[in-house]
Amino acid sequence: MSATLDRQALLAQAASPRQAGARDAPALAGLLTQAFLADPVFDWIARPGPARIGALEQFFRWLLAERALPFGEVWTADGVVAVWVPPNAPASPGGFWEQMRLLPMFLRLCGLARMGRGSAMGAAMEENHPKAPHFYLAFIGVSPSLQGLGLGSAVLEANLKRIDAQGAPAYLENSNPKNARLYERLGFATQRNIAPTLAPPLTAMWRDKTPPSPCGRL
Repeated sequence: MSATLDRQALLAQAASPRQAGARDAPALAGLLTQAFLADPVFDWIARPGPARIGALEQFFRWLLAERALPFGEVWTADGVVAVWVPPNAPASPGGFWEQMRLLPMFLRLCGLARMGRGSAMGAAMEENHPKAPHFYLAFIGVSPSLQGLGLGSAVLEANLKRIDAQGAPAYLENSNPKNARLYERLGFATQRNIAPTLAPPLTAMWRDKTPPSPCGRL
């Protein structure tokens, strides 16, 4: 099969992503780890050195298991995954004991020297997160060997059709300035940089809701 046909097959699959389940978590955590290994924001908050890979993978396993997969809005195709949190998802638990439960994981992710950075970034994201109900794109990741083929765009377009059918808005934080034009093409508008002082840019982007189709089809 030629490279062109390979790409067409991948794009066709990405245009109809499947809903991920618990059994997909290990593979998807690995995919997200590779996709975000050199991400500017993760590069700033995550510990340097070879331990970063294992720490990132543990973080993504936790995120998928506790904050994403239970709500049914993780969508995947070969080499790509979109992690959404829907409007009806319960708020993340807070409080002292929850922080203590998660402390070892975040200490492994950031290392002691960068815990302050991780805390500042998390606080900035929480402070600026919209209060109105919306779909939240927590992560969109593409395998490094398949980046640039349009797989991420195809999955997001399919996801946004479903979101538009529900008449819901969407929100994301863009950690890579190179992706801004892609998100804008999909209807997201840049709001502001929400990153703490000295951190790489983290841009809040909002997409207004689209009225559902009269026929009600997804």
